[in-house]
Amino acid sequence: MGFTSEKSDSIYSSSLHPVPIKQQKRELKDSLRKAFDTYPKHIYLTFDDGPLIGSAFIDSIAKEKNIKVSVFLIGKHANMSKGRKRDLARYESNPLIACYNHSYTHANNQYSRFYNNPQNAFADFEKNEKDLNLKHKIVRLPGRNIWIYDDVRKIDLKNGSSTADLLHKNGYTIYGWDVEWRLNSITGAPIQSQESTLSHIRNYMNNKSSMVPNNVVFLMHDDMFQTQKGQQELSSLIDALKKDGYQFEFMQDYPIKY
Repeated sequence: MGFTSEKSDSIYSSSLHPVPIKQQKRELKDSLRKAFDTYPKHIYLTFDDGPLIGSAFIDSIAKEKNIKVSVFLIGKHANMSKGRKRDLARYESNPLIACYNHSYTHANNQYSRFYNNPQNAFADFEKNEKDLNLKHKIVRLPGRNIWIYDDVRKIDLKNGSSTADLLHKNGYTIYGWDVEWRLNSITGAPIQSQESTLSHIRNYMNNKSSMVPNNVVFLMHDDMFQTQKGQQELSSLIDALKKDGYQFEFMQDYPIKY
């Protein structure tokens, strides 16, 4: 009554053969992935802890490759020597480089102690902003992969969350990272090869598993590029990303949505 035979058969058939929930989720994910694949892919090259020995190369390769680069700076390092001050001046005068806040002291590498006093930690970031005359209220916390922006709040370690919340309350945006090219803490040399790092980035981009699909935030450190080998690997990585059609963006424009 009211249903055609064809429609009734369809309903009856679907009730007899329901699609499993896992399959539904997989099909939805595949559908979304295909939709995102029609849009540009955005990569954010971010370098922490500068200015340091590798900063001059980062400045020069941004110009050579004509790509946007984001640097998260430490005031204590900028004031170590005339050489580091020159590196800072290079960054500031390069329109392809955007400078952001990574604290003044880098917690003196005593992270738990630093974050146990959120007010002092907050003052450390404020000092860095003033000392380096930073134009953007964008922060990356030392030793913590914490994100607070828009309606997103992602905390990796609870020790650090109070400082991040205090920063955000006072108008700062906090960004972590999706993929890290880890370095040897003694030599400063990259640990993973350029090839494995590139594969990691591609996996995040292709699987849409980064914080925001089609946007991958890639963490490196200035110290990694003080040697010729490290410099060659970074150059090769950038060339491969360009060949893949990635667009290089500043963190102040994160995230680019569709």
